[in-house]
Amino acid sequence: MKEFEIPTFYRSNLITDVKNLRKKQDPRKKDFTPTELSFGPISFYLGRHFGFCYGVENAIEIAYKALKENEGRDIYMLSQMIHNPVVNADLNDRGISFILDTQGNQLTPWEEVKDDAIVIIPAFGTTLETEAYLQSRGIETTTYNTTCPFVEKVWKMAGKLGKQDFTILIHGKFKHEETQATFSHSKAESPSIVLKDINEARVLADFISGKRDLSTFDEFFEGKYSSNFDPKLHLERVGVINQTTMLASETHEISEFFKQVMIETFGEENIKHHFADTRDTLCYATNDNQQSTLGLLECQADLAIVVGGYNSSNTSHIADLCATKFPTYFINGADEIKSEELIRHFNYHKQSFSETNHWLPKAEPVKIALTSGASCPDRVVDEVMDKILSFFPNAKQKEEVHEALALHVGQ
Repeated sequence: MKEFEIPTFYRSNLITDVKNLRKKQDPRKKDFTPTELSFGPISFYLGRHFGFCYGVENAIEIAYKALKENEGRDIYMLSQMIHNPVVNADLNDRGISFILDTQGNQLTPWEEVKDDAIVIIPAFGTTLETEAYLQSRGIETTTYNTTCPFVEKVWKMAGKLGKQDFTILIHGKFKHEETQATFSHSKAESPSIVLKDINEARVLADFISGKRDLSTFDEFFEGKYSSNFDPKLHLERVGVINQTTMLASETHEISEFFKQVMIETFGEENIKHHFADTRDTLCYATNDNQQSTLGLLECQADLAIVVGGYNSSNTSHIADLCATKFPTYFINGADEIKSEELIRHFNYHKQSFSETNHWLPKAEPVKIALTSGASCPDRVVDEVMDKILSFFPNAKQKEEVHEALALHVGQ
């Protein structure tokens, strides 16, 4: 796999060696058990796979290349390149301005963006409508387009489904930038609708089977389907694609559910005509992160810390998985750890913060499951580890643990 040029300040020497050791021991990623780093009175269980994925590293390399190659020019990011505040803040500090926020609100008026400016398309991609607008202005977007190849793979699947006259069901969060981009590309190929979860899938299935009257369709899906979508005509042939950062298990459940619905409605002998077997359009990194989180659930930890941007969908899913077993704290960095007595953390679903007292157990050894989302720099995870280690003056020195690890990497 390609090696990207990523600024060294995003890296962690310790975590890099952990990842290199695991890669050496298990090159085909068959073992998703965590790596234990023991410091004596405290141990960390690091997920088998976490941190920057292929698409994020590709986006970061392109963005910093744009800065290097265009000194003095106006450079804009269409919206947050990835969902991580550290990366976006650094790009902003270096002169890249943002046109939209993650909700699509205008930060820089279009009239301020000159025709000779460079606009970087983020890793999530963008809508066909935005692309057309930029092209009409003659604004350069192709050289520094950071759209993730795995997102583009989903768009290609939408095109394939459209050519076969299947209606496209998108498993995703409707307001998420990636889902908005995918919906735009998908509806250009075929009638499309966005489903948030299995509950919305069940409602749609009731319209397919006739259990619900089509006159009530808009009560559930208004604004979430394309203008060329007619529930009277377009629910007989369906295929499922997804926002690449959704839970793989949920996408699989939705896909298998609709397959069964179409069998029950139209007969098993006709299933190929009514249901497209798209397999999973989740990206490899999302799947690896989620499998690694399931591996973390097998360890006997006292709690879990999940690090990443608070608007990161894939990070929220990792936190959800961890919370099925451990007290789990979703934080965006070490600053949220106020002391050994107090931690501030985020509830993605409620979009609100909480503070928890006595979060760190007193009984030693303390065992912490530690992982991060696909857009979180390893350096940030390293800083979280350092902050927690500062509460254990009798812990082994980090250099000592790293030295022992480095010996294994070099063997």
